[in-house]
Amino acid sequence: MKRRTLISAAAALAPWASAVASTSNLPDTTAGAATTLRGTGDLGVVIERASGSLTLVNTTTLETIGWVQGLGDLSHASVVFSRDERYAFVFGRDGGLTKVDLLTQSIVHRVMQAGNSIGGAISAKGNVIAAQNYTPGGVKLFCPKLNLLADLPATTADGKPSRVVGLADLPQQRFIYSLFDADAICIAECSDPRNPRVTTLPHIGRQPYDALLTPNGRHYIAGLFGEDGLALVDLWDEQPSARRILSGYGRGETPLPVYKMPHLRGWAIAGQYAYLPAIGRHEVLVVDTASWSEVARIPVAGQPVFVMARPDGRQVWVNFAVPDYDRVQVIDTPSQRVIATLSPGKAVMHMEFAPRGQSVWISCRDSNQVQVYDTHTQQLLASLPVNAPSGIFFTSRAHRMGL
Repeated sequence: MKRRTLISAAAALAPWASAVASTSNLPDTTAGAATTLRGTGDLGVVIERASGSLTLVNTTTLETIGWVQGLGDLSHASVVFSRDERYAFVFGRDGGLTKVDLLTQSIVHRVMQAGNSIGGAISAKGNVIAAQNYTPGGVKLFCPKLNLLADLPATTADGKPSRVVGLADLPQQRFIYSLFDADAICIAECSDPRNPRVTTLPHIGRQPYDALLTPNGRHYIAGLFGEDGLALVDLWDEQPSARRILSGYGRGETPLPVYKMPHLRGWAIAGQYAYLPAIGRHEVLVVDTASWSEVARIPVAGQPVFVMARPDGRQVWVNFAVPDYDRVQVIDTPSQRVIATLSPGKAVMHMEFAPRGQSVWISCRDSNQVQVYDTHTQQLLASLPVNAPSGIFFTSRAHRMGL
């Protein structure tokens, strides 16, 4: 019995040892690495944008558990996770794509895949990582080992490169993304990732800047910077096409200067409604997802950047662009009114809900803190010191489309 136990223990530790060995030719980032067995379901990362590092966190114990450096320019970084939640794929602004092992707390591999990149996605099977790029534009597909599978160019009608935004994964090994400079939406079918097939939907509206995918994967909505309105694609149609919704929501009113582009993601859906930031306005738009028509507007403290629904849909949390970026407001969805205004710290950058929504983590860049609040009482639960924190990403994203 003892001999069998020893053999089993050795087998269990073998993958961990192999992962450590595979990083031997990389810079040493393993200081403080985990020495005990742990699960991955309550882990996450916080982007340290100034230092090009990640702070690793535990959402159950509300604490930092590690630090990984050497990830380059993280000024507009985003993260996706492998299906087993062990690996984080980090997309850096400098075009770097880095694979990080959350258990060994180390860099596994890093490639420079573009000159300027602002995000990416991972396929439902976890076998394709897609990077969206500003420079030179287009989308690149990688396997989990970060070997290049395919390069999908993105161009305007006159052949110039187009910046890519709003990249999201779809069912059936597909990705969808928008072309800012080409006023188009593309759907890439990647069942054979070395030979993807791309369908382009043109003339969707001026300058799509970001997009969201509804949690069921049916609707893709691209926000339009060049005009009041959004573009909607019903992906359940046999021949998907784009149509305009909410056209002219600011008609007749003097436009305000836009201090920061708002972000759209699948987290804006709560029940039958979508809660969307109005560009340059101090309002959140409430949209009925059955008709995709506006049903209400909620006045808020400033220009919304992130409008995020708690996982149960009961609340929507909103943060703001300058000069109001020291505040966060909470909207009660049944009454559709603001019920709380918080001041977590200076320069609120990002928010992330714990998987079941009992808490929300808020990065305060200029206060060098991540603040954790109880979402039911709006009381502060923990304050974690983090150097210039920005994006917050939890491993629960591995099991949600569009994130």
